[in-house]
Amino acid sequence: MLLSRHFFILFTIFLSISSFAQKKDSFTKKGDFSIGEIIELPSNILNEKRTLNIYLPHNYDKNKSKTYPVIYLLDGSADEDFIHVAGAVQFLSFSWINILPETIVVGIGNVDRKRDFTYPSGNEIDQRELPTQGHSGKFIQFIEKELQPFINQRYRTASVKTLIGQSLGGLLATEILFKHSHLFDNYLIVSPSLWWDDEKLQKSTPISHKSHKNVYIAVGTEGKVMERVAKDLYKHLKSDARDNVTLHFEFLKNKTHGDTLHQAVYNALELIFGSEKKK
Repeated sequence: MLLSRHFFILFTIFLSISSFAQKKDSFTKKGDFSIGEIIELPSNILNEKRTLNIYLPHNYDKNKSKTYPVIYLLDGSADEDFIHVAGAVQFLSFSWINILPETIVVGIGNVDRKRDFTYPSGNEIDQRELPTQGHSGKFIQFIEKELQPFINQRYRTASVKTLIGQSLGGLLATEILFKHSHLFDNYLIVSPSLWWDDEKLQKSTPISHKSHKNVYIAVGTEGKVMERVAKDLYKHLKSDARDNVTLHFEFLKNKTHGDTLHQAVYNALELIFGSEKKK
C-alpha cells in the first residue's frame, strides 16, 4: 500500500513535469524585436567611440528612393530617452495619425553629458559641482563634422533636421541655436539649464538665421529658477523679432523635471509638423 502511494506521487510529479515541458515547448521564437541599429562611431574630435541608437521607419527598406527627415536626440541612450521618443515618432507618423512624416531618429548615447553639454562657466559653484564641465565646443564640432556627415552618408536623409535636448541637453540645444543655428531646422528645448554660468548664454544675441527655424520651449513645475529661465528664453527670442523664426512656448504645469520631456516632444512635433501640413 505504501509503495502504491509512493508510485502514485512519483507518477503525478512525472506528469506535471511532462506537462510543463510540453507547455514550455509550445511556442516558437521567430527572432529578436528590432527597431533599427546600434552603431559605434569612432570620433577623432572627441578621441573616443560614441554609441548611436538609430530608429528607422517601418518602410525604410521598401522604398529605396525615399528620403527621411532626421531627429537628433541628446541623452539618446537606450536607458535614457531613445525608446520613448522613437515610440512617439512612430506613433505620430502612422498613416491614420499622419502628423509627422516617417522620420529617422538618431539617439546619441552619453559618455559624460556634463562635459559635452556645457560651455566653460565662470561661476565657481558650477566649476566645483561639475568638474568635467566646459567642452560643448568639441561636442558641437563632433555633431557637425563627424555625426551629421556619417548619418547622411549611411542613411537616405532629407534636408530637414531636428534637435531635441532637455535639462543640460536643453542648455546645449540653446547654445547651438544661438551660435550654430545652421545645424538644425527645428529646436525642441525642454527644461533648459540656462541658470548655467549665471545665465550668460541667453543674455547674448543669437546669430542671424539664413533659413527658417522652428523653436519650441517647454518647462514643467520645476521650481522658480528653472521656470523663469525657460520663460526668459522665450521672451528673449520673441523680442529678437525675426521673421524667419516661429516660436512656441508651453508650461506643462502637471509635469516635473523628470517627466516633462515625453509630453513636450509629442506636443512639439504636433505643433511644428502639424502646422506645416496646414500650409
